[in-house]
Amino acid sequence: MARCKTFSLHLLFLMCWASFGGAEYMKYKDPNQSINVRIKDLMDRMTLAEKIGQMTQIEREVASAQVMKDYFIGSVLSGGGSAPRPQATAADWVNMVNEFQKGSLSTRLRIPMIYGIDAVHGHNNVYNATIFPHNIGLGATRDPELVKKIGAATALEAKATGIPYVFAPCIAVCRDPRWGRCYESYSEDHSVVQEMTEIIPGLQGDVPVNYSKGAPYVSKKEKVAACAKHFVGDGGTHNGINENNTIINHDGLFSIHMPAYYNSIMKGVATVMVSYSSWNGVKMHANQDLVTGYLKNTLRFRGFVISDWQGIDRITSPPGANYTYSVQAGISAGIDMVMVPYNYTDFINALTFLVKKNVIPKTRIDDAVRRILRIKFTMGLFENPLADLSLVDQLGKKEHRDLAREAVRKSLVLLKNGKSTNDLFLPLPKKAAKILVSGSHANNLGYQCGGWTMEWQGASGNITVGTTILGAIKSTVDPSTEIVYSENPDGNFIKDNGFSYAIVVVGEPPYTETAGDNLDLTLPDPGPSTIQTVCGAIKCVVVIISGRPLVIEPYVPLMDALVAAWLPGTEGQGVTDVLFGDYGFTGKLSRTWFKSVDQLPMNVGDAHYDPLFPFGFGLTTKPATSRLSSSSASMSATGSSNAAAVRNKVYRVVSLFLSFSVAWVFTNCL
Repeated sequence: MARCKTFSLHLLFLMCWASFGGAEYMKYKDPNQSINVRIKDLMDRMTLAEKIGQMTQIEREVASAQVMKDYFIGSVLSGGGSAPRPQATAADWVNMVNEFQKGSLSTRLRIPMIYGIDAVHGHNNVYNATIFPHNIGLGATRDPELVKKIGAATALEAKATGIPYVFAPCIAVCRDPRWGRCYESYSEDHSVVQEMTEIIPGLQGDVPVNYSKGAPYVSKKEKVAACAKHFVGDGGTHNGINENNTIINHDGLFSIHMPAYYNSIMKGVATVMVSYSSWNGVKMHANQDLVTGYLKNTLRFRGFVISDWQGIDRITSPPGANYTYSVQAGISAGIDMVMVPYNYTDFINALTFLVKKNVIPKTRIDDAVRRILRIKFTMGLFENPLADLSLVDQLGKKEHRDLAREAVRKSLVLLKNGKSTNDLFLPLPKKAAKILVSGSHANNLGYQCGGWTMEWQGASGNITVGTTILGAIKSTVDPSTEIVYSENPDGNFIKDNGFSYAIVVVGEPPYTETAGDNLDLTLPDPGPSTIQTVCGAIKCVVVIISGRPLVIEPYVPLMDALVAAWLPGTEGQGVTDVLFGDYGFTGKLSRTWFKSVDQLPMNVGDAHYDPLFPFGFGLTTKPATSRLSSSSASMSATGSSNAAAVRNKVYRVVSLFLSFSVAWVFTNCL
């Protein structure tokens, strides 16, 4: 018995020595080594199964700690609306992500997985997150610094839920508003889209001086990896049909749709997502010349290329008709990580077969894995693989909602103000006897946010935390003013109530991708009848909530004022900030507003350009001098300075001076 105890103690000592003192030194685990050294050391240790696992991204619905361990899965994602539970808290998300991560960390090499999610206008899948205006509205602000701040806020809210990777920004150049994703595009003009790539350093951090061009860069705990999408030409498909063919010559593709990718790569974007669409008949998911030849070799992009949701399946028609061929074509084209949300074993088996049969060379696999590991090392995932609860208070916090409110008011475009230049209608008086608020979108937060909000296609009603436009009106007007809400009133109701004026809020219901493709772009019912009934009876301002310009020419003469509010998100108070004159209108159209769909596609510079409102149009107003009554407004299509913004800058300068003065006194005199 004594000998057994002695042996046991010796065995325990040897195990401890092996674990602590005598463990093999692994360079890839050493943060003091260069990233290239760490990548090489780790890849030298990896099996083919471990490498292919790194190239696989699966949906959280089919993920588990055991799946992560058994298949060496490199990434998990949440598709639209895919959450741990309804109204999940930040802690719920953190705990879920960590559970998957623990599975990855239980593998032989302990390679952490990376969790990705669509955060296209804020952290839009998460309850209580700040939902910012969709990109079409942000393009109307012409304010890259504002967009950078939005990126930083979105990164904080994503990290609050333990998620380090977002599928944003969309840098499509939408050339036809019939496209169901047009609101995900900042503009029809590539130069505006290029400016708005400033969201990338907001998400990832500013690239250091003398940083290697083309190398991915993600800084600090509060930042996330970004994804420029969808490479390339997704906004130029024929008739605006989603996932269709972009018919354009080489010069057109490279002068309109490609420039923003150059800006993104120079700003250190970590990943690029490939488009479902084709270029002159060649599927982008199978386009080796552009994905490998141009993106990787010419632009020297060193991050990883990711497919879209089941993107390789759609290389064939119908999708999945020849899955092995699709895997071969997609991987050979240069796709590094493949979004195979559900049938991940089919992908793993097919790719393993193709490598073992020498159809796909191991060098292609190594290129993909090297790129994926580069991102993970750059982000610090190996040192800090598990999320914590230290940032949960960032989700939906007041500072972010204030930023979203600022973005809303700067994104609004005033298209009409008064039936003559001598009879301006805006800003509205806050003190009035009785105001009518009507329209399908006045009291519907889900409609206000649009698609990609809580659900893939968006939803109706109070789907998350926020302020509707009706709620914002009630909190803005004078306490003595009576607000009457009637979604679609009849003429007698209007005549019998003696309203001072009306605010009509109408537009499109939420949609996403193909479900949003629309060949006629008419204002959905009952919008037209609401406008005709209300504006035919009393003075009115019409606010359009939409993801693109719509056919409105027949109704414009009835309106006293017309505002394009796009898809403003959760902070409806930004709309009333300018309607009632606390701030002036400053937004400019980032898209041409057509007269009829027969003109489409029509973009600024086209020979047949004859718009209802041209690209860059936007009337301006000055802030009201009183909070209780409207004052005179100036109107200009070319723009004017925002007095409130100037006052704020002066206030900040004075405050900064006083802060330094107080600090100097405390340091030197006390």
